[in-house]
Amino acid sequence: MKLLIGGYTKKKATGIYELPLKKADGLEMQIGPAKEVIKVGGPTYFVQDDKFIFTINNAGDKGGISSFELVNGQYTQKDSYLTPGSSPAYIGINRNKKLLYTANYHTAVLAVFSYDQDGSLTFLDSVTHTADTLGPCPEQADGPHPHFFDETPQGNLVSCDLGNDCVDFYSFNNNKLKHLAKYQNEPGFGTRHIVFSPDGGYFYVVGELSSKINLVAIDETNWHFKNIATYSTIPDDFSDHNGSAAIKISRDGKFIYTSNRGHDTITVFAVNADHTLQLRQRISTFGEFPRDFNWDEGEKYVVATNQNTDNATLYTRDAENGCLTPIQKDIFVPEGTRVLFSE
Repeated sequence: MKLLIGGYTKKKATGIYELPLKKADGLEMQIGPAKEVIKVGGPTYFVQDDKFIFTINNAGDKGGISSFELVNGQYTQKDSYLTPGSSPAYIGINRNKKLLYTANYHTAVLAVFSYDQDGSLTFLDSVTHTADTLGPCPEQADGPHPHFFDETPQGNLVSCDLGNDCVDFYSFNNNKLKHLAKYQNEPGFGTRHIVFSPDGGYFYVVGELSSKINLVAIDETNWHFKNIATYSTIPDDFSDHNGSAAIKISRDGKFIYTSNRGHDTITVFAVNADHTLQLRQRISTFGEFPRDFNWDEGEKYVVATNQNTDNATLYTRDAENGCLTPIQKDIFVPEGTRVLFSE
């Protein structure tokens, strides 16, 4: 097993790094030294399909996505789709349909691409968010900021817009995007990322600007929404700046995890039988500004990256109570914002 970690390339980093993950001397898993395997600008988010990596690419005055193929132990660039201006903030994937979904925070564009067996990219369609419901925070004053674009449990598409404080739903048929519905978060929520319950009847959306998780019941057939509850990801007495970032739900639907940039923690919630949340743990990431974290296929090991302090932390996860236990700290990896476990 190995890790792939990428992020900004503004200081020390130059691309995507690979770190080995293996048991050492009969002990728990340990992460080895990072080595660069893909040289690319600003791979702040990327996804994998077998031998292919599809990554955000900040190429100077252009931005977009690029594909890389693993051949004889080396990654080779296969294709790129770049346009003038900023690169996207998020890339999602459907491996069966060979589709990629990107959200561009700066240009407000959501786009869909296809890829073939050679890693070649084809642009299919896009929509641009407008400033319909901009929030009151300074980060929202300059327009819409979609930060997430991926699939729903029923195979529709969903975006999270930090500027507009909303969750938008789309269909994608005959290579065309069509807007279906909108759920509006409270003003200043800063809608960022979303996860769905295993039964598809509820979603948990995290607000970057509010440091909150909003639990919502959803009828994805009739597009009815019910706002159930909202939970803080940080302590009530924490007054410094915080920006919540990634959110994950365990495969069994019993636990929710979110990262806090500023409080520098991962918050763990247990999911009750009625889908409401109960705070279980807040644990340090042992660094500053943890944007992303992820787990292995078995959800036993969790890795969080700290963007500002160039380090990562390895935890074990207890499947019964959801809690994390750190087993390795101060793993050097520069400017990390995206974590992906890879076999």
